[in-house]
Amino acid sequence: MSRFKFTVLGFLGFIVMLSASRVSVVQAADSDHVRWDITSQNFSTTPNTISPGGVAFATARNPNTLTIKLTGSGTFIGPASGGTSSGVTGGGTWKTFSGATLTGSGTYDVTELVSWHFSNFQTGSFIDLIDEGARANGVAVFRIAYSDGSEGVLGLGCHGPGAPDGTLEGVIASRGSVTYWDGQPPLPGVNQNRTIFHIR
Repeated sequence: MSRFKFTVLGFLGFIVMLSASRVSVVQAADSDHVRWDITSQNFSTTPNTISPGGVAFATARNPNTLTIKLTGSGTFIGPASGGTSSGVTGGGTWKTFSGATLTGSGTYDVTELVSWHFSNFQTGSFIDLIDEGARANGVAVFRIAYSDGSEGVLGLGCHGPGAPDGTLEGVIASRGSVTYWDGQPPLPGVNQNRTIFHIR
């Protein structure tokens, strides 16, 4: 088994821990048609405004000075079986850092949906400039290809209003052998580390 497969299996194990409060996979419909975004949020409006184009960070361990910064959006079809899907689009940009030093940058493309767990539809009110379906909480894992030739996985968790306990809000990722397992949490009034799903 290749090192990449080991990385994916380890990553999926981490996602299972994040979703430990769930007994089984729940689908919003027979086959979910989903848009995902790393979002930007404007806190000066009432209610807050959600739009595409945000940024999110995740941190490695050994050492924890290694960080990845991601933007991105796309779509996928989540099979009712809860399995994988090649019905994906999208990607975004990446930058890696060692401390404050930029160590790499480029773009990435999503190549496959590995797993999709729908949690529930969100409660609460927002000015939603994405507005491509019903806002939803959940967890998605993708295989991704980086522009420098490396491969990895990207995990997005949306823990918005009404979400069950235990779901990450933000991103985690791997790139080659570097595993950015620690998603940086969103902070009140700080416009980063937020994601959202819309189910159409």
